[in-house]
Amino acid sequence: MPFNLPIALTFFRLLLLPVFVVFFYLPYNWAPFAAAFVFWLAAITDALDGYAARKLGQLTRFGAFLDPVADKVMVVTALVLLVADYNSPWMTLPALLMIGREIVISALREWMAEIGKRGAVAVSWIGKYKTAAQMVAIIGLIWKPNAFLIDLAYGLFYFAAILTFWSMMSYIMAAWKDLTAE
Repeated sequence: MPFNLPIALTFFRLLLLPVFVVFFYLPYNWAPFAAAFVFWLAAITDALDGYAARKLGQLTRFGAFLDPVADKVMVVTALVLLVADYNSPWMTLPALLMIGREIVISALREWMAEIGKRGAVAVSWIGKYKTAAQMVAIIGLIWKPNAFLIDLAYGLFYFAAILTFWSMMSYIMAAWKDLTAE
């Protein structure tokens, strides 16, 4: 297994997950900020590992596999915790859409790779904007500093949900001809 800076950043992100969960559940008034900070730090490493891999010429198959796994585990963990914390259909429904999209797109990419057309469902600009909106919204929803920022984070969360649906449909439409060919 190759080991380099981008892979180290990805492993660091995975190691932050239990720290994030512990901070999320601590009963102290500083805990939401600490949990949001740890999630922010993990999100930053998500951006940095890909940048470092390209900039340093350290792209590896293992890194290409591990990075999206770490991303999805990080986001799904946060979404599950938020659904439990907010205990509301207004949080649960967009979170289910976001988690469902990850499952659908992962399955679609795997299937397209099996038929030799993985490039048809490569990451798009919509997916990148979705991820950015989702990360910022999740940070605000975890931190909950005041009512205004919670409302703003909720709005951004719904914007991310719209981008989630849009990106899922774009990937499906890009693969539609192959999906429906018999």
